[in-house]
Amino acid sequence: MKKIFRIKDNEEFQYVFKSGKSFANRQLVIYYVKKPDQDHFRIGISVGKKIGNAVMRNRIKRYLRQAFHELDEKVLPTFDMVIIARQPTKKMNFHEVKKSLIHLLSRERLLKKSNQL
Repeated sequence: MKKIFRIKDNEEFQYVFKSGKSFANRQLVIYYVKKPDQDHFRIGISVGKKIGNAVMRNRIKRYLRQAFHELDEKVLPTFDMVIIARQPTKKMNFHEVKKSLIHLLSRERLLKKSNQL
């Protein structure tokens, strides 16, 4: 995932939290806001300190970035999204994290229809 497709600034995170919609499952929470002028989606990832030490948090963030990288062509391009990891993600492997992410994206119709998984 290229860095230009990431949300880094606190103001951008706050904008997505305040003006966006949210949906959650047991492992992840997604906040998203539509940005019609964008040609590629952007993501922000948040993993709190309660989940584990830095190694654990960075592993979860790597898993989420890789999952988005693999789903790059399937995700609608006009959205900013913030993904928040919950406690159960620390016991999950990459494939479980990806499956949970696909569940969230498909429930909120953030995946392209022709490539629905």
